[in-house]
Amino acid sequence: MATTPLLPGSRTEADGSAVVRVLSYNIRSLKDDTAALARVIGACAPDLVLLQEAPRFFRWRKKLARLASDSGLVTLSGGATAAGPALLCSLRATVERTEDVLLPLTPGQHRRGFATAVVRFGGARLGVLSCHLSLRADERHEQGGMLLDRVAGMGVDHVVAGGDLNDEPAGRTFRRLAGTLTDCRTATPWGGEHTWTHSDPPKRIDALFVTKGVEVLGCGVPHDQPGVTEADLRAATDHLPVLAALRIPAA
Repeated sequence: MATTPLLPGSRTEADGSAVVRVLSYNIRSLKDDTAALARVIGACAPDLVLLQEAPRFFRWRKKLARLASDSGLVTLSGGATAAGPALLCSLRATVERTEDVLLPLTPGQHRRGFATAVVRFGGARLGVLSCHLSLRADERHEQGGMLLDRVAGMGVDHVVAGGDLNDEPAGRTFRRLAGTLTDCRTATPWGGEHTWTHSDPPKRIDALFVTKGVEVLGCGVPHDQPGVTEADLRAATDHLPVLAALRIPAA
């Protein structure tokens, strides 16, 4: 039996606002147990999934589409065209536009990018951005500024952005993002905290952020979500997912 209260389910309110479930997940290029990964994603019942380290090479579109289908979702944007970040969505979402953004390449470092989209749920309009920031502190900080610029330029009042930050809440880049956006886990803690368990002590380096006006109903690692097992979480990838329920005002 779950020991943590369940997050609200997806729904559209009478006033046109929408409760939306958003999942952020580093899937390590599908190198692990893809069936376990699909079970975790599906059990979280997300409307939107922000992926990092999505397939980027041979038949990457087919692999991403297969993961989406096995999770009860469809591909929205990203993958190789965004250097790894990708977006999945449920059929509940009405897609207005998508854009994959490649960030400046630092010699000797991995190429980074953003997968972005604008979608609607009922009368609510939402910008979405998935990122995987650099391991190098100076480049990561610059990319954090680019993320904020991209969020501000999406032309929508409400945005959810997140992913693998490679930084902890006390870090300079994490603090830069949280200084402008709302860190969902800090706003309304739910579930587990740490997303990177391969260090001592474990760390929270994956996060979801929202702009002003978005109500965070809960955010954290879905250890007690029905259908999510610790065995599947360990087998799916080397990160743990972050699940949030958000209330988006009507446009």
